Amino acid sequence: MFQLFAGLAILIGCLGLYGLANFMVSRKRKEIGVRKVLGATIAQILWRFSREYVVLILVGFGLAVPTTYLLMEQWLASFAYSVPMYWYLFAGGLVVAMLVALVAVGYRSLRAAQANPVKSLRYE
Repeated sequence: MFQLFAGLAILIGCLGLYGLANFMVSRKRKEIGVRKVLGATIAQILWRFSREYVVLILVGFGLAVPTTYLLMEQWLASFAYSVPMYWYLFAGGLVVAMLVALVAVGYRSLRAAQANPVKSLRYE
């Protein structure tokens, strides 16, 4: 039951992230067009959008890991057979979060970066 609800929470989080990426790209469509006209490459545009999410994930990770470590250490100490927490469990969580965020944001940003800038600047 726990795995079902954890999977559902992750799915809802991914959908929210994708929706946020859609909203961000639609708001900055003209900015993307101007940057492309001025010579920006697709990689530069993707980096500009992905950088915001990478910083947010790193800040969240930096706040969550010490809190989680302390709370889990106290909780696990109450058991007869204590289980140690390894650093690679936290690093794995960071890698998965980064991959999910970069795939969701990267897909939408790539589509916007490959679009014709004339269409986004037509009504200016």
